[in-house]
Parts: sequence; C-alpha cells; structure tokens
Amino acid sequence: MGIREVKTNLKNLDKKQLIDLIGELYKKNKSVKEYFDFYVNPNEKELLSKYREKVFQTFFPKRGFGYNLKKGKKAISDFKKLGVSNDNLADLTLFYVETGVEFTNDFGDINESFYSSLENTYKQALTLMYKNGLLEKYADRAEKIMSNTSDIGWGFHDYIAQVYFDFYADYLEDN
Repeated sequence: MGIREVKTNLKNLDKKQLIDLIGELYKKNKSVKEYFDFYVNPNEKELLSKYREKVFQTFFPKRGFGYNLKKGKKAISDFKKLGVSNDNLADLTLFYVETGVEFTNDFGDINESFYSSLENTYKQALTLMYKNGLLEKYADRAEKIMSNTSDIGWGFHDYIAQVYFDFYADYLEDN
C-alpha cells in the first residue's frame, strides 16, 4: 500500500478516529512517539543533547567495551528524520567523527572499515555545511578533527586532511 491509499483511508475517518489512531501509534511505536514529542515541543537543543549522548554511547558504552558504528549512524539518521535544522544536524555529524577520533586516540588503531565510516561521515558533514553556509561556523571543529588524526594509520589522516582542504581552501586564503 502506498501513501495515496493511506491518505484515502485516513480521509474516511472522523476526527475522533484519527485521534485514536495517532494515540495508538504514539503508544506502540517509539519513533512515532519521539516524532510527536518533538512536534509538540520542538526543543532542538535538548534533542541534540539526547542524540549526542546516543552517539557517544556508540563509542564509549556505559557497560562493556567496544564500538557499534551502526548505532551511531542510526542515531544521526533518526535525528535527521525528526526534521531538525541543518545546523544541528551538522553539529551531531561532526560529533560522531570527533568521538570516533577520540576513541581511536584512546585505544589505538582500529580497522579500515571503521575509518571508512568516519571518513564518509566527515565528508558528509562538510558537504552539508558547505550547502548550508555553515563552513565558517564549524571551521575550528573541522580543523581540530584533522589535526587530531595526525597519528592515526590506514591513510586516515591523509584522507581527512584532503577533505578538509578541499572544503576550506578558500576560507584559509581569506583568513
């Protein structure tokens, strides 16, 4: 069934039935609950803090040891689905990379797929920032990520530095 059929069926419901249906969805589906909580009280700062904690737990879980990049990427994806600002999305995406770099610097080199995930996310973050005029706002953080990778292997630093300079060459010339 597609959205057209769903809309057709929803149009046949009266207001009380729609409210009951949304109430059921709210109770039974965690992502719907989160969406409506944000819809009713759109506090992006609080939401960003919550998702930063989820990303942090990806690398530094409260229990046990180890990272789960899939959870971190899912947190970013879920955050984006809530319709947050590009500014906060850029912040969270950079935080993912910052935390991954911190993890590596704390525990030593990981593996190629780990670095590929961080590289792709870094490039996505800078692309998002470029498209939305946010490069200058996050210049210090983007540069710090690059400098904090200097002792990391697998060609990770070289790639991060190249991406950084690709996006910030004009900014560096002007400053």
